[in-house]
Amino acid sequence: MHEMSLAEGVVQILEEYASNEGFVRVKTVWLEIGALSNVEVDSMRFCFEAVCRGTIADGAALEVIQTPGRGYCLDCFQSVEHNARYEPCPLCSGYKVQATEGTEMRVKELEVE
Repeated sequence: MHEMSLAEGVVQILEEYASNEGFVRVKTVWLEIGALSNVEVDSMRFCFEAVCRGTIADGAALEVIQTPGRGYCLDCFQSVEHNARYEPCPLCSGYKVQATEGTEMRVKELEVE
């Protein structure tokens, strides 16, 4: 389950922000997760809650913003909405679709004290 290490990375980012910005507690984290990021949202929620215990984000709410995926089809040379890796192009049914958007996961916004 790579979501555990991703959640630990998010907490590390929060602690770095706290050190740089001088806040002492994180109340809410908005996390943007792309459709092609291979992150299971429910697992991420579970792992985030677990790794936040005893940190500045203990008890913080996690708000997930899911973003759509896009890809570029190398068969029909079109940019297409693509929300699952290894699925064919919705226009030409070709399998040579290169992800261009929706592969990322990032901390979008924080509510802090």
